[in-house]
Amino acid sequence: MLRGFAVCALLALAVATEAAEYLNSEQSQGLNLPFSEAVAVGDLIILSGQLGTLPGTTELAPGGIQGEARQALENVKAILERNGSSMDKVVKCTVMMADIAEWPAFNEVYVTYFPGPKPARSAFAASGLAFGAKVEVECWAAR
Repeated sequence: MLRGFAVCALLALAVATEAAEYLNSEQSQGLNLPFSEAVAVGDLIILSGQLGTLPGTTELAPGGIQGEARQALENVKAILERNGSSMDKVVKCTVMMADIAEWPAFNEVYVTYFPGPKPARSAFAASGLAFGAKVEVECWAAR
C-alpha cells in the first residue's frame, strides 16, 4: 500500500512540475472520441486503452482474441513510435478482457511484442468493452 502511495505521490509531483502534453494523431482526432490518445508528462507517456480496432476506424480486426490482441498491440506500438518511445520502453500494461478464459490465447500474442524483459502488468475480466471488443490494452512508457 505504501509503495502505491509513493508512486501516486511521485506522479502527482511530476504533473505539478511538468506541463502535460495531450497527444492525438489525425486518425484519432477523426474518430471524435472523448479522450486523448496519450498524455505525456516529462519523460513519461501514458496511453489510453487500445482496442484491436483497425487504424482510423472503430472496426475490430478479424481473428478473434488473437487478431484483436495483435491489432491492439500494433496500435500501442504506433502511438509510442509517433511520440518518441517504443515497445522496449513500456514499463506497465493493464489488460482488460471480455473473457478471462482467453487469457492464455492473449498471452501467446503479448509475449511476441515483449521478447525481452516484460513490463509490469495487471490483467482482469470486464463485463463489457467498447465496440464489443474482446481485449483492451493500456500502457505506460518512458520516452
